[in-house]
Amino acid sequence: MERVSKDVRTFLQKWLDKSVKKYVGKMDGHENGHLYDLIIGGVEKPLIQIVLEETHGNQTQAANILGINRNTLRKKIQDLNIQCQKKI
Repeated sequence: MERVSKDVRTFLQKWLDKSVKKYVGKMDGHENGHLYDLIIGGVEKPLIQIVLEETHGNQTQAANILGINRNTLRKKIQDLNIQCQKKI
């Protein structure tokens, strides 16, 4: 399990390094790119949707996988307008 976790972190770090450098290079110091909001906004919603799909809509299980409180997950579902349907 630790090996998989380390591999995922390494992959994410490499992807982020490449993507952020490219984005910052294109900004050329002329604008406020809101990079933090852009990355978090682009990753958070699909991440939650995928985990909810994999847990068949079980919010308690999804929250545990994500490492967040179930009430926090419910708020994010509402704020991000995620359609959460239980699969039978």
